[in-house]
Amino acid sequence: MEPSATPLRHTGLLVIQPLRKRQCAECRTGPLALLVLEEGAPRCLDCADLGHLVYLPRGDTALTRRSREGSALSAVVVRFNRRRSRYERQGVLVEEAALARAEERCLADAEARHRRRARDARRREDEDLRFTDAFAREIRRMFPGCPAERARDIAAHASVRGSGRVGRSAAGRALSEAAVAAAVRASVRHTDTPYDQLLMSGVPRHEARRRIAEVVETTVRGWQAGQVPP
Repeated sequence: MEPSATPLRHTGLLVIQPLRKRQCAECRTGPLALLVLEEGAPRCLDCADLGHLVYLPRGDTALTRRSREGSALSAVVVRFNRRRSRYERQGVLVEEAALARAEERCLADAEARHRRRARDARRREDEDLRFTDAFAREIRRMFPGCPAERARDIAAHASVRGSGRVGRSAAGRALSEAAVAAAVRASVRHTDTPYDQLLMSGVPRHEARRRIAEVVETTVRGWQAGQVPP
């Protein structure tokens, strides 16, 4: 016998995935992968007049909803979970034509989402380029001695989306002088001094910064004064 628990509170047709081998009480076909209980006796889908339906496993909510909406006849497929002592939904049976129409609609939606994501990506890319240009111009305004290509590199590095760097902070997006100066100093520290090598050799960060502070200040002050490096 099937478990005595009621297979879900459901007003439509229910089909069961049996836990053990069962035969159809009418045509004696078996074992049954799916069955319908009629007056306590198992019936195969053909004998229950559901044999023309196709099985759609659970997982895609939109596809399931659209398939059932477009199917004149449908049934919920359930299976008993011994550990939880209850029946659980496994999928649905729907008309094949309804499933095909639903798949076409979902595919069209997926293509539309893909196009929208592509448009959004292009928009974000354009926004990032404009912001990087603005950041580079602000660097050149504050540090006229900084070479244009170097200013562009600093701006591009500081403003990478999702990087958490100063250019993506609220102050950075507002192009505050403090944020721009911080980006420039960071670039000088990592590019024009042995700071990274000091860290890799085990020198504590504060000590490493102290050792290279003079080089950083000299370079930054020179750029502020409009002195172009050789």
